[in-house]
Amino acid sequence: MAKNIVAVDTTSNYPAIAKNLPSIGYVRNVSAEGVLSLSPTLIIGEHDMGPPETLAQLKNSVIEHFVVEEVHTSGGIVDKFLCVARMVGREASAREIVREKLLVNINLLGEFIAKRTGPPPRVLFVLSMRSGSPIVGGRGVSADGFISMFGGVNSVEFEGWKPVGPEAIISADPDMIIITQRGLRGYGTLRELVNHPYLRWTQAAKNNNILTMDGMEMLGFGPRTLDAAVVVASEMVD
Repeated sequence: MAKNIVAVDTTSNYPAIAKNLPSIGYVRNVSAEGVLSLSPTLIIGEHDMGPPETLAQLKNSVIEHFVVEEVHTSGGIVDKFLCVARMVGREASAREIVREKLLVNINLLGEFIAKRTGPPPRVLFVLSMRSGSPIVGGRGVSADGFISMFGGVNSVEFEGWKPVGPEAIISADPDMIIITQRGLRGYGTLRELVNHPYLRWTQAAKNNNILTMDGMEMLGFGPRTLDAAVVVASEMVD
């Protein structure tokens, strides 16, 4: 299947072979000319593909193209996986993978959540640190869906991704903080993050309950997202 892929966007870094493929740029700033110059016969994108002018140009071309809906739930992952499989003529093998792996992970998540005692953990998801301020995932974004998947509750009330200050962090007072590996690398070490002037006052920092994982693994909402959710859920069982 890999030999049929002519290019990817810059957020596509898994599996490792994807890093060796030609890039069409950032998913939200794709050039129609760059895509068409590669002479693809099928274009598959997601809801955040853009800009709109590029989508309009691709729609007017003769190349078959699809925008795959993304729903931030475990069921949404299964639906997206099967949707792409149908587009490339691999539905039968995809259904086998769903049965042997994806549904197994979904069941594991349910088991881990059922074993947990006490209220669901309040979680702060940090995408990156901008000038020392955390960029946090609010309601309705992929981070919120990931938190719900392993049985947590988003500790912030706002919508979307936003930089947050000390008052918002202290008010949120999360039990757990999750930060992407890239976000942590841009700031320093876990020890330094625990002592961050905003985060140090949270229950998560006081209890050293800070996890770091690959951002696309958690937020890409493919099969790997279920793997990541199982890892987090397993660590939360009493």
